[in-house]
Amino acid sequence: MSMASVTSDPLTGSAWRAGQVSPPSPAAQVRAWMRLFRSELRIVFLRPRNLAMLGVLAIAPVFLGIVLRINTPQAGGGGPSGAGEFIGQVADNGVFLALLSIFVLMTLVLPLAVAVVSGDSIAGEAGIGTLRTLLTVPAGRVRLLLTKYLMILVFCLAASVLVAGLGLLMGAILFPIGPVTLLSGDTVPLLDGLARLAMITLYVACGIATLGAIGLALSTFTQHAIAVMATLLVITIASQILDAVTQVSAIHPYLPTHYWLMFDALLRTPITWSVIWQGLASFAIYNVIFVGLAIARIRTANVTS
Repeated sequence: MSMASVTSDPLTGSAWRAGQVSPPSPAAQVRAWMRLFRSELRIVFLRPRNLAMLGVLAIAPVFLGIVLRINTPQAGGGGPSGAGEFIGQVADNGVFLALLSIFVLMTLVLPLAVAVVSGDSIAGEAGIGTLRTLLTVPAGRVRLLLTKYLMILVFCLAASVLVAGLGLLMGAILFPIGPVTLLSGDTVPLLDGLARLAMITLYVACGIATLGAIGLALSTFTQHAIAVMATLLVITIASQILDAVTQVSAIHPYLPTHYWLMFDALLRTPITWSVIWQGLASFAIYNVIFVGLAIARIRTANVTS
């Protein structure tokens, strides 16, 4: 049979001889996708610079806990808003060390970690020439992209859990642990406080996933991962600056970082669910828009050259 009788699916990368071999079965495609996803997880969580970023995230709660422990008499002198809301509570209850760690790292370090991973997602593969090989996996371009996106989501959740978990552990080691006094002044049982911390951790993961979706989309337009990382950091910093300028308050709800730190609504009685739902809706809209843009781009772009 001539070479002309060989057909290829441009999205799955799978090839078979027409009339002789059937396309891969759905089960085979699922198995191939699972192998791809496991491979992506191994690459992301074993890559040296990603491990370095996770190391920084792990060290930060330890450092904050030790500093606050050494300066315990001054720990209760925090301001009425921002990080001061949590600093003033840490000495009385170690649970607030986890919340303080999240608050501090959300300003730059967590976004940086997500920028590194999302910037590498497509641009990094294209830059080092491995994207062409990935596209030979019988999973398709779109499924490959969605696998990368799922990998980013897993990383966002893992990073958030790492910060909250180590913050809680160091808080339990260095400070008393007990019923949690909320920012509204009400006291709830420890189990309730831990449940609220878990919800905050998930909320934060959803928030930084917004940055991951933007990075994924940008990553399909270039082969330079560093450029994507730098752009994401500029977007993050510019959004936070604009969010602090009252003269442009009309655009605040549309900024990607506007709702990031509004998880304090979960630390009040009653919980201000309207703020939480608005934040989650904002995160979802950003994810849908930029993942959709990434899909449209990767379906048509020559990303293997």
